[in-house]
Amino acid sequence: MLRFILRRVLLTIPVLFGIVFVVFAVARLLPGDPCVAALQERATPEACAVFNARFGLDQPIPAQFWIYLTDIAGGDLGDSISQGRPVSEILVERLPLTLELTFFALTLATLLGILFGVIAASRRNSAVDVGTMIGANIGVSTPVFVLGLVFIWFFAVVLKDSPFALPPGGRLTAGISVIPLAESWGMSEAEGPLRSIVDFVSNMYVLNSLLTGQWEVLGDALRHLILPAVALGTIPLSIIARMTRSSLLEVLGQDYIRTARAKGLGERGVVLRHGLRNAILPVVTVIGLSLGGLLAGAVLTESIFGLSGIGKMITESVTARDYAVVQGLTLVTAVIYVTVNLLVDISYGFLDPRIRLQ
Repeated sequence: MLRFILRRVLLTIPVLFGIVFVVFAVARLLPGDPCVAALQERATPEACAVFNARFGLDQPIPAQFWIYLTDIAGGDLGDSISQGRPVSEILVERLPLTLELTFFALTLATLLGILFGVIAASRRNSAVDVGTMIGANIGVSTPVFVLGLVFIWFFAVVLKDSPFALPPGGRLTAGISVIPLAESWGMSEAEGPLRSIVDFVSNMYVLNSLLTGQWEVLGDALRHLILPAVALGTIPLSIIARMTRSSLLEVLGQDYIRTARAKGLGERGVVLRHGLRNAILPVVTVIGLSLGGLLAGAVLTESIFGLSGIGKMITESVTARDYAVVQGLTLVTAVIYVTVNLLVDISYGFLDPRIRLQ
């Protein structure tokens, strides 16, 4: 098993290098001049010369790429051209929200998607099966921005002042504030990587409130996450439900399933113990691939619900030609995606021992 894991880890190294190269190249192919985008009417030839020299944009492209590689190797993602501060600080501020939103959306999509898929497969061609698949087709074909606006209209306008009303955006209700972890744990004077980690966790409001016992903040933060998480997770939920149904139906037609039924095993045991366990590999693959769609969909979701995550930050940075921020945020997002898919790949060895032998 250890050799299996090491082999999968080594295979991700060229993938990560390719990501670094593509991110660097795409950032340089963005149309427009970063100096003009940053300085606008103050972008004189003299000012742009100083600007380009400061951010290394006057160097040849190969030299810029080498500098970029050496900086990444040292853990330095560079400084924002438009904001004039390290990209790592922006990540500490913006990434926790996107990860929190993605986690809840993926959890919702996985649990409900597998549940609906199992119900549909176990009641094939029934009204429940047809209704579930119609709902899945509607969910997978509805854009995030349409679903988000419909949710806001229904839950924040139609159901306003009712017990089922939900906030239309933002992270917390006005008047409710979260106490940072550094303050709660007496680490206000801490500096360096440890302080960055504490601040990163602190910006995950749900996790922060759980660790510090801020129950009012926890309830309010969860209420604000419901609509964006459901809107973001609807498409992967539909895909997971359809994949679970098709994979489970294929397994339920195998000889060993008929043998299990002939031996008197209950239908629930047949479906869950023998069917779902052998049908789960394609579903796990889809769950891992769905992460990319969730991170991409976060751009629209954060804009609709007024959330300041990395999706919205990448959009603003592309408009401002802020190479450092675009490179840093895209690179971190890609690394998260590759890491999750690596974990999915490794999980195959635990779910199906035959893969380790191969």
